[in-house]
Amino acid sequence: MRLVDVAYARSGDKGDVSNIGIIAKRPEDYERIGRALTPERIRAHFGDWVRGAVHVHPMPNIHSYNVVCERALGGGATSTVRFDQTGKAMSTALLRMPLEDGDAAGVA
Repeated sequence: MRLVDVAYARSGDKGDVSNIGIIAKRPEDYERIGRALTPERIRAHFGDWVRGAVHVHPMPNIHSYNVVCERALGGGATSTVRFDQTGKAMSTALLRMPLEDGDAAGVA
């Protein structure tokens, strides 16, 4: 199972920072998603794409998380040689992150 099975996502940028919104498809999956979205696992998933800190901000009132990845766009849109210079594809890439058994137990 992957994050895409329980969440929607949208991403963008501000300079060299990628901002990824993760939204639970069902309110009951919100806490399960939170267990999966640790800064350590996100950094490991992205590998060399993210060279700075990763912050995860819970937004329980809308069953969402705001994931902020610093130094994640190769210097920013005007200076990077990356294909996705504005980070629009980072949400799709994060949705591919595998969930561990304990993350999404009971998800149909």
